[in-house]
Amino acid sequence: MLRRLYHDQPASFAFTPENRAWAEGQMTKYPEGRQASAIIPLLWRAQEQEGWLTRPAIEHVADMLGLAYMRALEVASFYFMFQLQPVGSLAHFQICGTTTCMICGAEDLVAVCRAKIADKPHMLSADGKFSWEEVECLGSCANAPMAQIGKDYYEDLTAARLAEIIDEIAAGQVPVPGPQNGRYACEPLSGLTSLKEMDSGKTQYNASVQLAVDIGDTLKRIDGTEVPLTTPWVGKPDGPHGETPKKKSPSPDEEEYIGRPQVKPAATPTPVSGQGEKPEVMSAPRESGADDLKLIRGVGPKLEAMLNGMGFYHFDQIAAWSAAEVAWVDENLEGFKGRVSRDDWVSQAALLAEGGETAFSNRAKKGEV
Repeated sequence: MLRRLYHDQPASFAFTPENRAWAEGQMTKYPEGRQASAIIPLLWRAQEQEGWLTRPAIEHVADMLGLAYMRALEVASFYFMFQLQPVGSLAHFQICGTTTCMICGAEDLVAVCRAKIADKPHMLSADGKFSWEEVECLGSCANAPMAQIGKDYYEDLTAARLAEIIDEIAAGQVPVPGPQNGRYACEPLSGLTSLKEMDSGKTQYNASVQLAVDIGDTLKRIDGTEVPLTTPWVGKPDGPHGETPKKKSPSPDEEEYIGRPQVKPAATPTPVSGQGEKPEVMSAPRESGADDLKLIRGVGPKLEAMLNGMGFYHFDQIAAWSAAEVAWVDENLEGFKGRVSRDDWVSQAALLAEGGETAFSNRAKKGEV
């Protein structure tokens, strides 16, 4: 299926302070230089904040992780869990249409969505509150037909019940997820035929539904306030009874990463000796002002700030780098090593310094990247 970015994009994106802290915490899970491994949780957090994944959000995450925008877009467009178009402000309905659900009435559920939300999937309802799509198997075949609404499953659905659920959500209610026909979990419709002793002492709902009811965030978007610890894996007691285990002496490799702080903002890196030759730098930009280094493909806001911090402000500075100087800069871009060579900054900068344009800079000036 061809997945494209939505035609109408917002001008910008920024994480809320809470979500930013959470995202930076996720990045500390990975060794230095491997923060790009956090791309899926960061994209997901951006989607949870906005409801869908916008182009500015994808590029913002790419900048945080030191990735080319295309790399982040490849991930966002590959996984269908990422919504590349606006979704309903109250709820997005994912109707399972795979074999078991189809046999048990998924087409009737789709018909309800077409009648009460929008005629086509991924379209917003007239009031903007709802959207829907048909998805592949969601793994609840014993309770077919079913749908995922927000974070939770609604199972054993009928067309009439789904219509009621839409009306309830529109009225500000959060329908209890799980089986909608009185079934406790996924036992036979006629009742338990074995393990009947398990029927006593059970909670009001099955474990998954009980947790959803207790948390109460089925339709709520994550805003960063749910998890106060942004890095709960650091210093968390993990002994058999919750006690803090005795510390062991770390190996040299482990010692480098234990207690690593959150990823630092762009700053002047510590030079690496013995690697290339340091270019000539400037203490400040010329009176005319610094060039927009973001017109060089591969340079985002974070890298531009880092280059400025190193003393590079102008295209002609970069255009003049020799092979040895390129090697020095490549080695000293913390988290972005090799970026100069990979994207051929020198050739791009040479053209820009002469007043010319590259295909990328032309698009950038038009706001297309």
